[in-house]
Amino acid sequence: MQCTSRPDLSAAVWRKSSYSNKEGGDCVEVADGSAGLVPVRDSKAPQGPALVFRGGAWTALIRALKG
Repeated sequence: MQCTSRPDLSAAVWRKSSYSNKEGGDCVEVADGSAGLVPVRDSKAPQGPALVFRGGAWTALIRALKG
């Protein structure tokens, strides 16, 4: 796996997963608009780190979780 430069997520617009817990726990947020990338973070720690997946890897992860 090759490391690349980190995308600038300072202006990212985050949305909470529809599967997140409504009581404030287990919340995952995803940011749209990064070409070919899917940034993901913990909504309880918005200033913390974000994972950034390539689009194909994110799709494969979601399929595996649903399967």
